[in-house]
Amino acid sequence: MATAFSLAQTILFSKTSLSIRTNGLRSFSFCLPFSSSSAASLSPDKLQSKKWRQPVASVLELGGVKIAKDDVLRDDPTNNVPDTIFAKLGMQLHRRDQHPIGILKNAIYEYFDTNYSNQFDKFDNLCPIVSVKENFDDVLVPADHVSRSYNDTYYVDAQTVLRCHTSAHQAELLRRGHTHFLVTGDVYRRDSIDSTHYPVFHQMEGVRVFSPSDWEASGTDGTTYVAGDLKKCLEGLARHLFGAVEMRWVDTYFPFTNPSFELEIFFQEKWLEVLGCGVTEQEILRRSGKTDNVAWAFGLGLERLAMVLFDIPDIRLFWSNDERFTSQFSSGQLGVKFKPFSKYPPCYKDVSFWINEAFTENNLCEVVREVAGDLAEEVQLIDNFTNKKGMTSHCYRIAYRSMERSLTDEEINKLQWNVRELVQSKLNVVLR
Repeated sequence: MATAFSLAQTILFSKTSLSIRTNGLRSFSFCLPFSSSSAASLSPDKLQSKKWRQPVASVLELGGVKIAKDDVLRDDPTNNVPDTIFAKLGMQLHRRDQHPIGILKNAIYEYFDTNYSNQFDKFDNLCPIVSVKENFDDVLVPADHVSRSYNDTYYVDAQTVLRCHTSAHQAELLRRGHTHFLVTGDVYRRDSIDSTHYPVFHQMEGVRVFSPSDWEASGTDGTTYVAGDLKKCLEGLARHLFGAVEMRWVDTYFPFTNPSFELEIFFQEKWLEVLGCGVTEQEILRRSGKTDNVAWAFGLGLERLAMVLFDIPDIRLFWSNDERFTSQFSSGQLGVKFKPFSKYPPCYKDVSFWINEAFTENNLCEVVREVAGDLAEEVQLIDNFTNKKGMTSHCYRIAYRSMERSLTDEEINKLQWNVRELVQSKLNVVLR
C-alpha cells in the first residue's frame, strides 16, 4: 500500500503488481513456480524479440521463485541492478517458517485470522519485478519524488523496476475485487551500509475496504468510522506482538492517506515506531472502481520489528546460513532472544577522493557491496572539505567484518584495493 512505501522509510530506515512489462506486453513469464521453466514459457517470437541468450547460471532457483537472470540484469542503459541484488531475488525469507522474518509474518497472520475470521486474503509470492506505473503512479507517488531516481531505485529498464514497496500490488488487487488483504514480500532500495540498512528487506501491508452499509448505522461519516476501526485493529496487533505495552498515536502526513497516523509503543524503556497507516486517498479507490467506498491501509517493515522482538543486532544476520544463527529459531516461537555466537573484530579502511557533481553516497555503497558483499559492515563519511578551487573532498571509513569468522589482513587489503579501483573507474572520482 502507499503508506508502506513512505512509512518503511520512516520506521525501518529512520531517515510491491501481479505482472511485469516486457516489450510493451504484460506477462508472468519471468516469475514462475519453482518447477517451471522460464525459457520454455516464452514463445519463439518473444525469444527473438528479446535477443534471448542463456548465460551460465542464468536462472535462480531458491525459495520457490525462478527468475531468469537476463530479465533482471539487462543490457539496457537504464539498468542499475548489480549481481549482488539479483542473487537475493527469489530467496523469500518471509516464506521460511523457521526464520525470524517468517515467524513474524505468521504471527501477524495469526492475529488477523483469529480476529477477522479469515477474511483477509494473503499474498506472499507476488513477483518483485513490476512496472514503474505499478510501483509509483498507481499509488500516487509524485512524478518528481526522489524515490523515482536511479539513485534510490533499482531499474531493470526505463519502465520496469524491482519493487520498492509491497504497495506496488495494491491497485491490481483492488481492481481484481479484493477488499481485505495482506501483502508480504521482499522489496529493494539502493541505500547506505550500516547495521539497520540493507538494499533488500521485507514489508507487509494491509488493506481493508468498507461499504456505506458498514458505517451508516454508526452516526459518523465514513472517514471517521474507518479511522477508528484502523486504530482498533492496529492496537490489537501491537498487543499481539509486544504484549501489554503503552501506545500512542502520532498524526502525520503522507500523500497517499488522509488522515495519516503513526503508531508508537513504549518498549524496552523507549518509544518505538511500529508502523504507519491511514485512510486511503479516495483517488486510489476511484481508479480501482470503488467510488462509494472508504478504506484503510497500513504498512510495516518486518526487519525493523524482528530486530527488536528477537534482539538481532545487525540486519545482515537475517541473510546468514550459519547454523549458529539459524538453529536458534523455531516455527511459531515469536520473540526468542538471539544469542550472539561470536563477535569478530572489525577492520577499518579509509578511502578519500575528490567528488564530482554526479557523486552520491548510495552509488559508493553499491560499489562497496559489489566488492565486499556482506563483509561490508558500515560505510561512514568521516571528513569532507572544499578547497580554494572549489573542489570537494570526501573521506569515507569502511568497516569490514564477517559475522562468522575472522578476516585476514590479505583479504581485507585485497577488498580495499578493489574498492579503490572501482570507485575511481565507476564513479569517475579522483582518488587522493
